[in-house]
Amino acid sequence: MDDPFGTTAIRERVLAAWTASPARFREDANAEEDHTRGGYRDRVIVELAQNAADAAARAGVPGRIRFDLRDGVLHAANAGAPLDAAGVEALSTLRASAKRDDTHAVGRFGVGFAAVVAVSDEPVIVSDAGPAVAWSAERTRAAAEAVPALAAELGRRGGHVPVLRLPFAAPARPVPEGYDTLVRLPLRDADADALVRRLLAETGPALLLSLPALAEITIDVDGDVRTLRATWDGPAEGAVTGAVTVNGTTWRTAEAHGTVTAELLADRPVEERPYWQVRWAIADEPLPDDVPAVVHAPTPSDEPLGLPALLIASFPLAPDRRHVAPGPLTDFLVERAAEAYTALLPPTPRLLDLVPGPVAKGELDARICRAILARLPDLPLLPVAEDPRAAAYAGLGEAPGDVSGERIDPRREPGGLGGEAVRVRGRDAVVVDGPAALPGVLSEVVPGLLPAGWPARHPALAALGVRRLSLADVADALAGLDREPAWWRRLYAALDGADRDALAGLPVPLADGRTVRGPRGLLVTEPEGLDALGLRVVHPEAAHPLLLRLGAVEAGPRAVLTDAATRAAVAASYDEEDPEPIWHAVLTLVRRAHLRPGEEPWLAELALPGDDGEPYPAGELLLPGAPLAEVIADDAPFGVADVGLVERYGAEVLEAAGVLRTFALVRAEDVIEPEFHLDDEEPWAEGFGAGYVIPEFTAVRDLEFVADWEGAFRLLAEPDLRAAVVEPARVVLADGRQVDAPSYTAWWLRRHPVLNGRRPDELCLGEDLADLYDPAPPGLDPGIAAALGVRTTVAALLAEPDGPAELLDRLADPARTVSRERLRALWAALAETDLDVEPPDHLRALVNGEPEIVPAEDVIVVDRPDLLPLLRGQPLLFVPPHVAELLDLALGGDEVPGVIGSAGEERAVPDAARAVLPEAPASYVHHDRLIVDGQEVPWWYADGTVHASGPAGLARGLAWACDRWPDRLLTEAALREPGNLPDLLAEEDLGG
Repeated sequence: MDDPFGTTAIRERVLAAWTASPARFREDANAEEDHTRGGYRDRVIVELAQNAADAAARAGVPGRIRFDLRDGVLHAANAGAPLDAAGVEALSTLRASAKRDDTHAVGRFGVGFAAVVAVSDEPVIVSDAGPAVAWSAERTRAAAEAVPALAAELGRRGGHVPVLRLPFAAPARPVPEGYDTLVRLPLRDADADALVRRLLAETGPALLLSLPALAEITIDVDGDVRTLRATWDGPAEGAVTGAVTVNGTTWRTAEAHGTVTAELLADRPVEERPYWQVRWAIADEPLPDDVPAVVHAPTPSDEPLGLPALLIASFPLAPDRRHVAPGPLTDFLVERAAEAYTALLPPTPRLLDLVPGPVAKGELDARICRAILARLPDLPLLPVAEDPRAAAYAGLGEAPGDVSGERIDPRREPGGLGGEAVRVRGRDAVVVDGPAALPGVLSEVVPGLLPAGWPARHPALAALGVRRLSLADVADALAGLDREPAWWRRLYAALDGADRDALAGLPVPLADGRTVRGPRGLLVTEPEGLDALGLRVVHPEAAHPLLLRLGAVEAGPRAVLTDAATRAAVAASYDEEDPEPIWHAVLTLVRRAHLRPGEEPWLAELALPGDDGEPYPAGELLLPGAPLAEVIADDAPFGVADVGLVERYGAEVLEAAGVLRTFALVRAEDVIEPEFHLDDEEPWAEGFGAGYVIPEFTAVRDLEFVADWEGAFRLLAEPDLRAAVVEPARVVLADGRQVDAPSYTAWWLRRHPVLNGRRPDELCLGEDLADLYDPAPPGLDPGIAAALGVRTTVAALLAEPDGPAELLDRLADPARTVSRERLRALWAALAETDLDVEPPDHLRALVNGEPEIVPAEDVIVVDRPDLLPLLRGQPLLFVPPHVAELLDLALGGDEVPGVIGSAGEERAVPDAARAVLPEAPASYVHHDRLIVDGQEVPWWYADGTVHASGPAGLARGLAWACDRWPDRLLTEAALREPGNLPDLLAEEDLGG
């Protein structure tokens, strides 16, 4: 078999060295074992791809590699320079690479191929379908066993040998079409097969990004094929950034390279390459899952990287080939990596996700992040919505003295701003925490403002030194800004949907040229003709719905009319030299608002011209021909409205503004103490005590000026005025109780002689009290009459607090005539009333059956019917005994001694009487002539015994004793004609 690679000579030299020094065999075995079980234990795919990249670079062709795994064998075919004798020798030695003078090669030191031994004991390399070279654990073991000096060492190692130290010529094998070299790796066992499958599955864009010479990777696992392809667009001349597309995903790259000075290599091996390289790659999306977040040097290390980017740099590695070795070279490359990274940052919000966070994933990651963060605030990285050197400064912080802006070409910047853009330093930039449309408006007045789409609360902005403005800050800072109203409207449109509280102090231009802070209370309306009122009306060109949501009022005529400024103008109008502009504006609003009289009582203060040319408050003017003018006194303090004013605005408008056609109403809510300049309003309220509240107060004013009360009551019968009279005032007392009291108007009318020169409570309506009171004028509204205290019925009179005392006074009036029957009914009503009165001096009582007015001290209350014969000629009252006690009157039972002066005999009560009165006593005392207190009487009841001298007296005595007084006549009839008892009882049944 031919041996074009000189494998025999290599084996002889190695075996001779082992024979001469068995320790050398041990050293080689240990070194290979360190690599295959240490730094290269899971790098077989990466190392094969790296060798393929180097081969392509040497041949100057696009690198391609194909991995095929099936039936326990991994094939790796690559395009590029074929294997030569120097390469075979390098692969069969340790740390003696054939690529040390190749500045484009990735591999170094010649140890990467050791990774194949981690999965295979029989690797084979076939170059361009020509000669092949193989390595074999079994054949190496046999060669070593032939050297007696190595027998003992082989035993101690369990037959383990350094596989790659002895190459063997191998038969030629076919290389897949389109490829130049084939590596064949029969996998050692199931574990090796599983490891290779995992490594192939994890192979992704990172491998192509770290090996630029490699353009394509094809992976075929048991017929399942996938391909990774990379298309590189290197940096433009003089730039450091470029791009590469891997399977449709574009990665932006930034790279730098150069020569390493001798000082930086002082602590490194002699064959460390004297040049350095750094490359970053980022995608538009977060780092894909199939890209390991580690530093690549240039293949993956175990150094974690927290940035969402891929870093490939020629960091020096420690002997384990897993970690970056510390030292001057690493320090130098950290700084170069930081510089290259900042060149990669796009002028889009994606930049913020690329700014290092506060927590690093390892020492090297922390150093790289610190180096990046140290550079960011001073670099012109951020785009602005407008060139800050041309923006009008609005006072939003200090104007930057040195913007340090840098123009960028958006054609070279993905996500560019369109047209030539400007980047500024973070410390010169401002971001507004508000709606997306806001920067487009504020860019005209805010220097260094970031465009729309930049998240104001992103933590990376602080690392960049960007100043964040809240909406409240913006509102405060814009207070002194002078812009046209249309600009403010654009600002409000951009702020629509923002937090309302933050916009409370937002400046708003007014129609009169002022600019005020805060929309609350401003009016959004047509300002024409309203200048005289001093209203705060939003400029029409600035009006926007946002202002309404922030408290401005979309003001129709009524809202404008009731605005505080309008009220203030009305209140001050009387003192104006020329009040016409004010009353013209106000009356125009009243007309447009269709206001009803009395709805806005404060309008009565509006100064209006009278027919004498003098100004009057509207509430002191009468409409020409007003009904009120016919009922008030000639000297009442009212003027008459100018006729021209009436013709111009109409009587209805003037009346709504307070000019009087009829009586005016005073209305108020939650009144604590009336202060309406009403006649005697204080005495009316005194009755409520301290701490009262009147939730709704209504009163008729100007009653004290009435001369014609008959005409006045016709006016008071109008609905609104009538309600102010008849509806009681609900008063909430200090203890929380609610009571109804007569309205102020009713109270005032009660106290004045307004009905035929008499007070209302001196007159009556109807027949119930006609014998005690004079009649009220005919036609008087009954509801008004009742509210004024005009007497209507006995029951209504007695229901009033002083009603019983008044009725007693009326009964004692000699000018009044009261019949016996009427007197009996009135005393019966009084007896059912709570007579909380002072005992009167005179009373109307019955004397010998006729009503007479007598001194109260002479009146006797008849409390027993048997007393009547003894009280003839005395003034008597037939009321319950409690009335006698309340009025301090004498009781008949107390005034009559009741001494029986005749003898009688006890007899049984007749059966006829018992038939009517079953509960009657069994006996009574019969007298031929019954004498009591020296007078003959028909019956007497004393100590539970009935005394009687005949049927009439016995019947009455028994009825009284049984408390059956109404049955006395039936009992008398039964006693007189016992034979008629059945008929009498039947008649009683019919009557019952």
